[in-house]
Amino acid sequence: MSCTRWSRRVIRPRIPRGRRGLLSAGGALAAVAAVAAVLVGTLGGDGRPAAQHGPGNADGLPRTRVRMSAGECGQGWTQGHSGSQVFDVYNASNGPAEVDLLDPGSGAVYGEVEGLAPGTSRPLQVTLGGGSYAFKCLPDDSDAFTGPTVRISGHAAAGPAAVPVNQHDLIPPTLAYQQWIGDRMGELADRVGALRDAVDGGDLDSARTAWLPAHLVYERMGAAYGTFGDADKAINGTTAGLAQGTSDPRFTGFHRIEYGLWHGQSADRLRGPADQLAKDVDQLRAGWPQARMDPAQLGLRAHEILENTVQFELTGRTDYGSGSNLATARANLDGTRAVLGYLRPLLTGSRFPQLPRLDGALDRAQHTLDGFDTGGHWTPLGSLSRPQREKANADIGAAVEQLASVAAVCDVRRTS
Repeated sequence: MSCTRWSRRVIRPRIPRGRRGLLSAGGALAAVAAVAAVLVGTLGGDGRPAAQHGPGNADGLPRTRVRMSAGECGQGWTQGHSGSQVFDVYNASNGPAEVDLLDPGSGAVYGEVEGLAPGTSRPLQVTLGGGSYAFKCLPDDSDAFTGPTVRISGHAAAGPAAVPVNQHDLIPPTLAYQQWIGDRMGELADRVGALRDAVDGGDLDSARTAWLPAHLVYERMGAAYGTFGDADKAINGTTAGLAQGTSDPRFTGFHRIEYGLWHGQSADRLRGPADQLAKDVDQLRAGWPQARMDPAQLGLRAHEILENTVQFELTGRTDYGSGSNLATARANLDGTRAVLGYLRPLLTGSRFPQLPRLDGALDRAQHTLDGFDTGGHWTPLGSLSRPQREKANADIGAAVEQLASVAAVCDVRRTS
């Protein structure tokens, strides 16, 4: 995937502030948002939350209207029942707040509303089972407080929930991942050096052979792209937004060289771009020890790597002649596994019980992509049959869907 995609793409945004839940049983980001949309309300004519009432709404779900005010949280909910239901949460305080529905014992959150403005309400849809629950209110400018515990009897299973991840939880895996990226820089520089030497020597056959291994090293670094800054555009930029397309002097890096190598340009025309790529990689490598990745972004990046693969590689939008999109997709999968490996200690156990399902989805995507590699010769995207194309799209799309929940679980949440 191309680093420059962080700046030019329009993909599904980070889960919106103000209406967010945690996980869906299937892991889709849309379902994540739906569970988050659990806290939004409709008020009675007097502006106060009404008492619990039964089905009869458009969605057919029972609804309970609850209220937060200064020092009180979850007013109006005194008796619980299991199953899917909606809470309409009203903010009767003087300032905005976040409201979570959680297990008061473990702290696991079932749903949340962020940025709930004073005098407004929003719905939160959740599935509750046997257990204890409470609303926790987190006003923007004061300490959090938790409302009374409501117990639901029976053994019905509750919907997905997760113990919040904080910034400190994410610092160790982020530092370890950043070190892993640093360890790849030497290989990247060596591969790019071999590509430059082949171009400088006028051996364009060898340059074409050297181009893909160098490019794939970079493509495996997916979660660091946001930290690379302008270097990413220089190293792996495309013609998107360039008025002169492939002739634009701002078109540089791997794809500029790819275009020239597979469109009959001479070594003389490619020496400048190849030398510049080597310089840009050396500069990135020299500055990396001083770079600082944002720990709060690591889980989101784990999702976005393959999301960009679907958007750019499986559509052929980044093919400038080499026909290597499927090889790039495979490298992106490696990059996803790398960042996921550092996040895995935070995801094991009850925080993310869908982890085995995610691993299975990644395995299926890998098996599908590996089928397009014959001794290092990758099938061009345009040569796939329709069933092959559909399977690749489906398998990688399924992995993206599962990874959406990793982004949700690793989203840093306030707890006090």
